[in-house]
Amino acid sequence: MIPTQTGMVVIKDDAIVFEDYYRGNTEASKAISWSVAKSFVSALVGIAVSEGYIKDIRQPVTDYVPSLKGSGYDGVPIKDILNMSSGIHFNEDYGDFFSDINRMGRAMAFRTSLDDFVASLKRERTPGTFRHYVSMDTQVLGMLLRESTKRTVTSYLEEKIWKKIGMESDAYWLIDGGGMEMVFGGLNAVLRDYARFGRLYLNGGRWGNEQVVPGDWVRASVTPDAPHLMPGANPASDWVLGYGYQWWIPENPEGDFLAIGIYNQFIYVHPRLGVVIAKTSAYTDYNRDGEDKEIETIEFFRAIARHVNSFGVSARRHSGSPAAAPRDSGISYSAEDA
Repeated sequence: MIPTQTGMVVIKDDAIVFEDYYRGNTEASKAISWSVAKSFVSALVGIAVSEGYIKDIRQPVTDYVPSLKGSGYDGVPIKDILNMSSGIHFNEDYGDFFSDINRMGRAMAFRTSLDDFVASLKRERTPGTFRHYVSMDTQVLGMLLRESTKRTVTSYLEEKIWKKIGMESDAYWLIDGGGMEMVFGGLNAVLRDYARFGRLYLNGGRWGNEQVVPGDWVRASVTPDAPHLMPGANPASDWVLGYGYQWWIPENPEGDFLAIGIYNQFIYVHPRLGVVIAKTSAYTDYNRDGEDKEIETIEFFRAIARHVNSFGVSARRHSGSPAAAPRDSGISYSAEDA
């Protein structure tokens, strides 16, 4: 895996036990999240619910985003959008030039509004009956946050998560021609800050003495609660992994869960073993066997989690020069070589 990855951090019990970078990257390199960003958006929706901006996730999203009336999202409950079960017709095959996801990319390149693109989508199934991965579902959640809070996703993320948990570095979003964030995959941040977000969820949304993301939201986010969301071979789902609120649940679950981005970006969380793993990659063969590689990587992470739990690995850096301690992170750090 080392030839494809650009960095990896392993945290055990709030200590960095492994950290290294590849292909010219360092701890200061900002990596694009791709769909790992979806899990950040989920956290913001949970916070917006707790603050009363969103009254009930069983409400239709068009109660808050009237521009989607008449589209495939008209009347779709927010919860079904969180669960990637909106019923929207969407082809997310990155290897197909004419797929919807590539059509969206071309539209964005010509400065077409993501709002307008989302509003052009049609429904093919009854919402809440089939788990079909649609990145535009997350973009709708971004529109929901913008309209309900009357703020940009950027400012809401900065105040409610970035500053709250002492992220080490500034981050940025890719935006469309109108300034709307590409929330389904356009977050760029340093690897340690992706790991910090995983640690936030490892601790049930709590950071120090503050409940940053509501605990019940965190639990619901990683708990499939309907047949079409369950992991394993599932005729009502388009993949073997289970799904919560923009978080994936592995087959044969151990209480672990993860955020996944195309080209093998990950935040993996195993609460029972106290382990968080964040990994960024540049897997160029994704269109050939990307999903198989993702399943393989989950087993790789589970093996790491079992190893560091069994052997009580102490906090140390794997190789290279010492790095600065994370700012206000609550994560101890030793620059000793492994």
